[in-house]
Amino acid sequence: MNTFIIAEAGVNHNGSLERAKRLVDAALAAGADAVKFQTFKTEKLVTQDAEQAGYQVENTGVKESQFDMLKRLELSEADHIELFDYCQQIGIEFMSTPFDDDSIDFLHQLGMKRWKIPSGELLSIPYLRKIAAFNQTTILSTGMGDLQEVGLAIETLEQAGLCKSNLTVLHANTAYPTPYEDVNLRAMQTLANHFGVSAGLSDHSLGIEVPIAAVALGATLIEKHFTLDNTLPGPDHKASLEPEPLKQMVQSIRHVELALGSGEKTASSSEQGNKAVARKRIVAAKAITKGQILTEQDLTLKRSDSGCFAQQWDDLIGSKAKRDYASGEGIDG
Repeated sequence: MNTFIIAEAGVNHNGSLERAKRLVDAALAAGADAVKFQTFKTEKLVTQDAEQAGYQVENTGVKESQFDMLKRLELSEADHIELFDYCQQIGIEFMSTPFDDDSIDFLHQLGMKRWKIPSGELLSIPYLRKIAAFNQTTILSTGMGDLQEVGLAIETLEQAGLCKSNLTVLHANTAYPTPYEDVNLRAMQTLANHFGVSAGLSDHSLGIEVPIAAVALGATLIEKHFTLDNTLPGPDHKASLEPEPLKQMVQSIRHVELALGSGEKTASSSEQGNKAVARKRIVAAKAITKGQILTEQDLTLKRSDSGCFAQQWDDLIGSKAKRDYASGEGIDG
């Protein structure tokens, strides 16, 4: 089964519908399964004086309230409708993370069928219940959470009507960018094993190595931020992939999926022909006469176009030669 890949545009449109459409185009060109935005009404998300996160100040170079920053990054409902239609038109799934009740209702009415719960809402009980009630495909990010908190979130979702089969839990670290030593990819496997759920990774590290490694470790879903240009102003651009690395990430993940294979240990179809060339055969170490009792001194192993393969060595030792053999000639079985 292919890993589901979400190209996370987030707020990297900087409030521009035109740039948002270009992000959709880039996600499609990269081969992502879905492109995801963020839906919020700033007044319902933060207070007027809520401070920015440290990484937001560092990445933007501007110290201001979260309210002022987010207000500039807000897309209207009309913008969302146009983006939803545009995604349907060109053939990529539209997703968006809602951050308030009105946004959940709006995205539901819009027709979105796959829900992403961000790390910041891991313990937002009413929020979780509202999304769970749809019992649709749901993705839960767990950044900043421990096993007990993740368990509470999953229990809340299930009690509110979400079937566990519809849930994918993502390991995440909310530092932008995440230092490699803090990624802790094995925690993704811990989530899958502990809760018996499908698991994946929402990755905020630099580069493409970490999500590729996550797929090798069993991730069923990868989410990765991307942008049109790392130098654009805004909180997430610096920690996002540009279009070409995003495409390389998707291609690399698809290669890893193919390389993982079935797990059965057998010669592949592509290497069957190498057996005759690479494996040694049993040949005469010196001239041998018909009826002679073969000893180890009479035989040797070499790559050859004739003779028994090496695994028949013990069968030949002590047997009679079927015919005369010149030195270097392959021995018949």
